[in-house]
Amino acid sequence: MTLARHCCVPGSPKRPAICAAPLDTAIYHCQQTAEKAVKAFLVSKELSPEKTHDIRRLTLAAADHEPRFHELLDMAAGLKPYAWEFRYPGDLVETYPTREEYDEALQHAKTIYDFVLNLLPAEAHP
Repeated sequence: MTLARHCCVPGSPKRPAICAAPLDTAIYHCQQTAEKAVKAFLVSKELSPEKTHDIRRLTLAAADHEPRFHELLDMAAGLKPYAWEFRYPGDLVETYPTREEYDEALQHAKTIYDFVLNLLPAEAHP
């Protein structure tokens, strides 16, 4: 959860730098926050998470052990493309994330992070 927290959770020492980063970089870190949080949950269940950035697939795997993860599937699906969409060359002018997209991604990442944090024992908290 420490790795997830470093990405974009309020209070993280790295958050100011991420929030000041270009939106394509910052939105990637939102996806990473959610991905790492869900992987932390899977590890807490003594599972080896799949090596994937597909946060929706990871969330489905987590739902096998905690059905309330199903409530997060739409958020996870919304974050999924940010693992790669803005990280590879292309027509950035047309695909650069907007402030609204970033704000929504940040909220989704924080919701998933907080949900997982509440499921884990205190000793797993950063």
